[in-house]
Amino acid sequence: MLGKESNSLDGGYGWVVVVSAFVVMGLTAAVLKTFGLFFVEIQQHFDGLASMTSWITSITIAIFHLGAPVASSLCVKYTHRAVVITGGVLAFSGMALGFLGLNMVWMYATTGFLQGLGISFSWIPAISIVSHYFSRKRALANAIASAGECAFAFTFGPFFQWLIGQYGWKGALLIIGGLQLNICVCGALMRPLKSSCLPDTSCPDAETPPGTWASGRNNVKSLVTHKIFNWMLLRRLEFVLYALFGILAAMSFFIPPLFLVPLSYSLGIDESWTASLLSVLALVDFAGRLLCGWYANLHLTRTVHLLAMTIALISTSLMLLPLANNYLSLAIFTGFYGFFFGTTVAIHITVLADVVGMSDFDSALGLFMLIRSTGGFLGPPLAGLIVDMAGDYRAGFYMAGAILILSAVFLVILDQLQQRQEKENQTNTKSEKN
Repeated sequence: MLGKESNSLDGGYGWVVVVSAFVVMGLTAAVLKTFGLFFVEIQQHFDGLASMTSWITSITIAIFHLGAPVASSLCVKYTHRAVVITGGVLAFSGMALGFLGLNMVWMYATTGFLQGLGISFSWIPAISIVSHYFSRKRALANAIASAGECAFAFTFGPFFQWLIGQYGWKGALLIIGGLQLNICVCGALMRPLKSSCLPDTSCPDAETPPGTWASGRNNVKSLVTHKIFNWMLLRRLEFVLYALFGILAAMSFFIPPLFLVPLSYSLGIDESWTASLLSVLALVDFAGRLLCGWYANLHLTRTVHLLAMTIALISTSLMLLPLANNYLSLAIFTGFYGFFFGTTVAIHITVLADVVGMSDFDSALGLFMLIRSTGGFLGPPLAGLIVDMAGDYRAGFYMAGAILILSAVFLVILDQLQQRQEKENQTNTKSEKN
């Protein structure tokens, strides 16, 4: 059975799972990206401060990352399908209850907490199961799935603006929540792999004596518990190095979208042209993900080498972007940044799978997201402080580029460690054969 299942990887029903994950990415990450359109509407409705309103998005992002280990654990204990469906229900509940708009605390609890938990329970299992279904074509499959975020974000901006104009911000939330129910449909299509279930717990072989299966259940439960709460990954140097890279990368990645629009305004660029920069960013991001996924699938370059290369190119783009002095130059440098950012997003999950192996991948993904969140929380405030001190938005981009260069150092160290371990394994194998 296992051999037959192994042969079905890298194609077949796996592409159905990829398309489902593509839609889930769009209905979670893209919604989070474009939720800023509701900012002014909610602030005016409750007559609150901008800082109070911004906590809605902050809570969503925080719960998205903090819920990652829980989502990963549930995937191991139950199935990816069950967790994604649960995430769809939670995301819908957050938007539907936010429709009531009772007060700001209510918005924190609904469109903040519930929506964030729903995104976490949908995004984590969706990207994880794609890696389970693909081996040789994993990079391409992950790139296509993650591209859903860009494709949906490109259309959600004007669509959400139209919804707010037609039905008000409350009606728009309810409609978006209804759209997010399609996450449940996508989850239902994410059929568990037969080879991924444990024979001693859920897939007893016909040739296994019933008494033997029953007597071994306690031992198997201990094994499952260990896999679900596999904090031992923190003792693996390879994972720690990649987690340090993730923290620094997250510190950088949240900065450019935050200061791109203010920088554009400071250059005297019209609002309509500034809005088009976001569309340019989404389009080239989409192209970068697909192209890098296709190239990585050729296996011409080690994925960690490719990731280090894209990080170096992103940092170069961020260092050059502040040199722009008009719309055309700003759009060109923004395009370079967006393209190389897309290439990075396309393969960073694939590199994680290569680092820890598929047996620990679910635990590693949740733990990696949790650790990486610290960078996402520290990056924007630190960049804001530097911008205030310099009195220029360009300082934020220089800071982001410098942090990315530092993050690439950990990738180089990781690569050297992996190559040394591979040589040792080859030497040991030859010794055993002799």
